[in-house]
Amino acid sequence: MVVKRDKTRERFDREKLRSGIIKSCEKTMVTAEKIDKIISEVEKELKEKDTTEIESKVIGNLAAKRLKKIDKVAYIRFSSVFRRFVDLDDFEDELKKII
Repeated sequence: MVVKRDKTRERFDREKLRSGIIKSCEKTMVTAEKIDKIISEVEKELKEKDTTEIESKVIGNLAAKRLKKIDKVAYIRFSSVFRRFVDLDDFEDELKKII
């Protein structure tokens, strides 16, 4: 089960994760195969955890970590949504970390 920010719970949805990653990878060189690999790796890591509930931010961090390695633009896009960047300072702070 995924524990969302508002503390509600829902079943892990592979397609929801895929949709978010695909949106962040639009107009980049990230292939469908790389996206599938990210999703599979995240799923595998989640299954290895000794819990039946996982916070959505953990899932987002796992996906973001992998995106960061393959495409910085996709990483920033993904992070801006799941971390809820509010203003330009949030973007700037994250950009400084990867530059």
